Amino acid sequence: MRRRACVIGAGPNGLAAAIVLAQAGVDVDVFEAEPQPGGGARTLELTLPGFRHDFGSAVHPLAVGSPFFSSLPLDQYGLEWVHSPAALAHPFDDGTAITLVQDLNVTAASMGADQRVWQKLFAPFAERWRDLANAVLAPMWSVPRHPWLLAKFGVKALLPAATLARGFKSDRTKAVFGGLAAHSLLSLNKLASSAAAVMLGTALHSVGWPIPRGGAGSITRALSSYLARLGGSVKTARRIESLNELSGYDVFLCDVTPRQLLKIGGERLSNSYRCRLEKYSYGPGVFKVDFALQEPIPWKAKECALAATVHIGGPFEEISASEESMSSGRQAERPFVLLAQPTLFDPTRAPQGKHIAWAYCHVPNGSTVDTLSKLENQIERFAPGFRDCILARRVFSPATLERMDANLVGGDIAGGATNLKQVLFRPTWRGYATSTRSIYLCSSSTPPGAAVHGMCGYHAAKLALSHMGV
Repeated sequence: MRRRACVIGAGPNGLAAAIVLAQAGVDVDVFEAEPQPGGGARTLELTLPGFRHDFGSAVHPLAVGSPFFSSLPLDQYGLEWVHSPAALAHPFDDGTAITLVQDLNVTAASMGADQRVWQKLFAPFAERWRDLANAVLAPMWSVPRHPWLLAKFGVKALLPAATLARGFKSDRTKAVFGGLAAHSLLSLNKLASSAAAVMLGTALHSVGWPIPRGGAGSITRALSSYLARLGGSVKTARRIESLNELSGYDVFLCDVTPRQLLKIGGERLSNSYRCRLEKYSYGPGVFKVDFALQEPIPWKAKECALAATVHIGGPFEEISASEESMSSGRQAERPFVLLAQPTLFDPTRAPQGKHIAWAYCHVPNGSTVDTLSKLENQIERFAPGFRDCILARRVFSPATLERMDANLVGGDIAGGATNLKQVLFRPTWRGYATSTRSIYLCSSSTPPGAAVHGMCGYHAAKLALSHMGV
């Protein structure tokens, strides 16, 4: 008899898990609470008709570089990657900017006195991206295929970003590195805050930081279409409150965070496992704004128009202060802002001649502070006249984000705090497994953590299949 599996949540990890199961000949049904699948990978008209914004992530280095996604024929299902001339721009108050391009040697040459330091940091990993991705995007307890490469990465990644930044001579290079490290959602003085910088910098110099044509929803559509070809189904607007609502399934994979799993799993989970999940901690939230624009952002540094992603935060010390405030539960006066401007390179996302922008900053989990003026002031600082370009805006506080996606607890986009304990044991020492043989967790609350790469779902499904004897 064919086995049947149920996946709860149609985010990238849920869809990845469903595909792995379907590839193994398991009948799969995916249930999604929202009207549109994708979770953080949705593209919606959030401001005005014809302006198509990404609800969650907009730029996808780990999606194009994902070992699992790369194994799928997603290009045959409409997924097309668009690379901007520069992957990243970091403007400064003097009207100049540093841009990072995919070619490591070209970028390093622009770093002046830090040329050799930049090459030494990223070259060993960029040259072996596939090996590194397979090692880093795997469960922490698995036996690595490339132990020396992983160890070399770990030596750098586990350092505080402030420590690693001291190896650069130029304040401008330190600032760029600080912007990369701020993706960690950690204070830059904390252990492992360098991990995001090293991983994202390596991805930039190997696979790039592309955007999917048509928006993040194109990733979801491609995954859903491929799943359908394998015989799987996605049922939207179907919120599962308890596993007791479902019958006839041999296994359940849940693309949810521990808080939702506690409710859905109910009495099927042991008391000791429930106690561990209740101790799981969530990380900082984000305050996000989507803009419909009359014209492109008027950057003082014209180089910023070459990049789909712009890091707005000035020098390293300012970025560090912003992330330290967030980590300490305070609101930064000058928040570090991550901004994407996809319509400069994909005009399909807005009416002819018009543009969109996507921006967010880190805030304490569940913050109710209106951060709009501070966020826009930071953009105006490097692009005077920005506000005059705005046709409409849609503001998402942490609570609003959570209402649109229950996995974003308190606005946490990482599926849980990224402290060292929860990187090693996420969400518990069991990883994807729970106290019940038929229930698995496959969300970003499991290894390797957040980002659109599908590897949490991939590894969870592989474990479930092994337990099923498939």
